[in-house]
Amino acid sequence: MRYLFILSSMFFFLSCSTKQKKEIIAEASCGQCKFELKSQNGCDLAIKIDDKAYFVEGANIDDFGDAHDEKIGFCNVVRKVKATGILENDKFIASSFEIVK
Repeated sequence: MRYLFILSSMFFFLSCSTKQKKEIIAEASCGQCKFELKSQNGCDLAIKIDDKAYFVEGANIDDFGDAHDEKIGFCNVVRKVKATGILENDKFIASSFEIVK
C-alpha cells in the first residue's frame, strides 16, 4: 500500500510540473523590426503573448514568404497567427504556427 501511495504521489508531482502546450491566437512579426527585441541580431520571427514578445523556435520568419515583402512580410507588417506551443526560457517553442487570414 505504501508503494502505491509513493508511486501515485510521484506521478501527481511529475504531471503538475509538465508544461502544457497551448493553442493561441496572437500577433506575430519580426522581433527586431516590429517588436523591438534586442537579444538577437538580424530578423527573426517573434510572437506577442499578453503584450510581451518572444522569439519563436520551430518556425522561421521566411517560412511564410519573403520577410521583407512590403505587403505581407513579417519585417513590415504584424500578422495574426494561430500557434500551438509552450513558453520556455523566454522563447515560444512552436509545434504548429499558421497565419490566420
